[in-house]
Amino acid sequence: MGAYAIKRFLTIVPVLIGISLIVFSFIHLIPGDPAVAMLGERATPQSVAEVRAQLGLDRPLYTQYFLYVGKVLRGDLGASILRGDPVLRDLVRRFPATVELATSAILIAILVGVPMGIISAVWRNSLVDGASRLIALTGVSMPIFWLGLMLAWFFGVVLGWLPTGFRLGTEVTLAPVTNFYILDSLLTRNPAALASSLRHLILPAVALSTIPMAVIARMTRASLLEVLSQDYIRTAESKGLPQQAVILRHAMRNALLPVMTVTGLQVGRLLAGAILTETIFSWPGIGLWIFESIQARDYPIVQGATLFIATIFVMVNLITDVLYAAVDPRIKYD
Repeated sequence: MGAYAIKRFLTIVPVLIGISLIVFSFIHLIPGDPAVAMLGERATPQSVAEVRAQLGLDRPLYTQYFLYVGKVLRGDLGASILRGDPVLRDLVRRFPATVELATSAILIAILVGVPMGIISAVWRNSLVDGASRLIALTGVSMPIFWLGLMLAWFFGVVLGWLPTGFRLGTEVTLAPVTNFYILDSLLTRNPAALASSLRHLILPAVALSTIPMAVIARMTRASLLEVLSQDYIRTAESKGLPQQAVILRHAMRNALLPVMTVTGLQVGRLLAGAILTETIFSWPGIGLWIFESIQARDYPIVQGATLFIATIFVMVNLITDVLYAAVDPRIKYD
């Protein structure tokens, strides 16, 4: 397992190099002078020259790339053009909010999608199966921005049950420890902050979970139907084993691999989908930060955050691949 993990990690090195090339090229794809695009048309020649020197744009392209990679490997993702703050520091400060949202969304997707797929497969072609497939199709087809607005309007404005923005109510105070508000509420024994953070999390997490929930449900159904048609399942049923034992103990264990693959991919996609969700619900994470930086033309932030999200996506898929052996011991890594 350890040797395989090392070999698998080495295979993603070219992927990471490719990502760095794409992200590095981002600033050079801007029409015109990137320094002028950052500062605006009214920028003075002196300020343009300072930004070009700061970004290394006055050097050969290959030199710029190696300097960029060297800074990234040292943890230097540049600094904000507008505020001058280090990108990495702001990234670390905002990342817990996005992780909290994405984790909640994937948990909802798994807890709802897997049982939905199991029920749909067990009662195939029934009314329950039809309803589950309709829900899954609707979930995967529904735009996040529309669903988010509808949830905020109905549950926040019409019913007034849930807040429609931010991570914590203004009436609650919380001393941040890790910037994971739920965890910080538990660590500081602050039940008011815990209740408020959970209430603020519900709507954005539900909106973000719809697409991965639908994908997981459909994959669970398809994978389980294929396993249920195997001979060893019929043998287990002929021995008189309860249906629940046959499904959960024998069928689901072998049907989990495709579901794990899809779930790993969805975790990475949640970080991209969080841009829309965080913008709608004013959730102060990486997604809202990127959106605001694009509007402000603060390209070092966009570069650094894009590289970070892409790296997380690759690493999540690596972890998913390595975890296969824990689910199916028949897999041998040579």
